[in-house]
Amino acid sequence: MKTSDFFYHLPENCIAQSPAEPRDSSRMMVLSRGKEQITHDIFRNLGDYLKPGDCLILNDTKVLPARLYGIKEGTGAQVEFLLLNQTREGVWECLAGPGKKARPGAKFRFGAALSCEVKEVLPNGNRVIAFEHEGSLYEILERIGEMPLPHYITQKLDDASRYNTVYARENGSAAAPTAGLHFTPELLEQLKGQGISVGYVTLHVGLGTFRPVKAARVEDHEMHAEHFHVSQETADMINKAKASGGRVVSVGTTCCRTLESVMRQYGAMRACEGWTNIFLYPGCEFRCIDALLTNFHLPESTLIMLVSAFHGRENTLAAYDIAVKEGYRFYSFGDCMLII
Repeated sequence: MKTSDFFYHLPENCIAQSPAEPRDSSRMMVLSRGKEQITHDIFRNLGDYLKPGDCLILNDTKVLPARLYGIKEGTGAQVEFLLLNQTREGVWECLAGPGKKARPGAKFRFGAALSCEVKEVLPNGNRVIAFEHEGSLYEILERIGEMPLPHYITQKLDDASRYNTVYARENGSAAAPTAGLHFTPELLEQLKGQGISVGYVTLHVGLGTFRPVKAARVEDHEMHAEHFHVSQETADMINKAKASGGRVVSVGTTCCRTLESVMRQYGAMRACEGWTNIFLYPGCEFRCIDALLTNFHLPESTLIMLVSAFHGRENTLAAYDIAVKEGYRFYSFGDCMLII
């Protein structure tokens, strides 16, 4: 299977530069899984397509203001750091640029309360840094860090909270689980009132989400690994929905990858945590989810491949073509599709 099979043309003006206001006013394309049937709607009407007994699963990870600008001790050079994941207490893997100024042993300050030392340069060029700080690191990041918006968003985000979901609570992501950005607290309560169960998993989204597929053959792509956690409460909720004929609705590709990873490892949903590098593309079987809510993704990305695995490549690309013609907004702050 060729990576180029997942290319589509997207005019630049289709890329959303700011989030919809209010959140639930985004447009929603509703697709019948594996079929050509399409309905155009507004996200706040999501409940019209769900039924009592369905189970809605969301990713409660929280994006850190993980972009920092440090001043190198001894030279005063400025280096940008982007935190990717915490490997142990106070030690983080990160991107650093310019990298030649961030060699092992180099020390940097980020104001009075935070400093770091570069401990290691990994084979992929990422740095391992150890922080020294006064007080909570997360509180310091909230004060001095910047949100790591994707490269295709060129406008400044006035309200940093808009790059997090309203239910984000577990610190650790370098990018948002964007399908969840459309929800409001009121809509979640409305869905619960309809008899729809709402559960949460955690998968900390890494920048590998945006890493282009460079392999000519899809099967040759090496997927990045991300840390996940599934609670007993969520596992029980999913198993109950399955047993009673309800549908498991995955909010986003991150939830999908988490749930499908657990099912492949254990054959059933259970409480667990670990790392997953699962890569879902056409030909893969879905063992847990019955419906998928997702945004519109980059051409030739692992995310559009996942959607194509669930809905079919031809149907997915046809829907994307219609979305372009109908003026849908694409990518992180864009509109969404519900495949059900």
